[in-house]
Amino acid sequence: MNWIFEPWPWYIAGPMIAFIMFLLLMMGKSFGMSANLSTICTLCGAGDKVAFFKLDWKSQKWNLIVVLGAVIGGFIGANLLTTDMAVAINPETITDLHALGFKSAGTSYLPLKLFANNALLSAQNIVILAIGGILVGFGARYAGGCTSGHAISGLSDAQLPSLIAVIGFFIGGLAMIHILFPLIF
Repeated sequence: MNWIFEPWPWYIAGPMIAFIMFLLLMMGKSFGMSANLSTICTLCGAGDKVAFFKLDWKSQKWNLIVVLGAVIGGFIGANLLTTDMAVAINPETITDLHALGFKSAGTSYLPLKLFANNALLSAQNIVILAIGGILVGFGARYAGGCTSGHAISGLSDAQLPSLIAVIGFFIGGLAMIHILFPLIF
């Protein structure tokens, strides 16, 4: 029973994801979390104000269940199945993050400098999170989907736009961490 509390290896988790993707493809569905944001906005009445949100949210009910499952699964994984809140990362990366001021690197799941309760009192962190959220939202809309939709669903469906988007995500991530991140922190 101890295996439940350890991270599952790629050869178990990977085929499980592939099986879910196979089922979705067979049902004519595609997976992506950012599409759920527009569905939720539609549910909240955004379609009355913005034409983009005028869509049939009922056709996406199944995808809202996926979001609910992700939230419940994340809670169970973090609170009931996790024995160690530290992420296993390379010691050199921990040293680099410590040099940038992230003292919790290697000991906590999220960087406390950004995600601790008192971090929300910092104007710099609020601006960074707001700008990051806007850029992620814009990027997901501009790319026609989010990282999970393109990388998992789009690539498994052999879509060239998804391959291009995933390459762009990686280039953007590398540019952020190696160029912009040191300038910000």
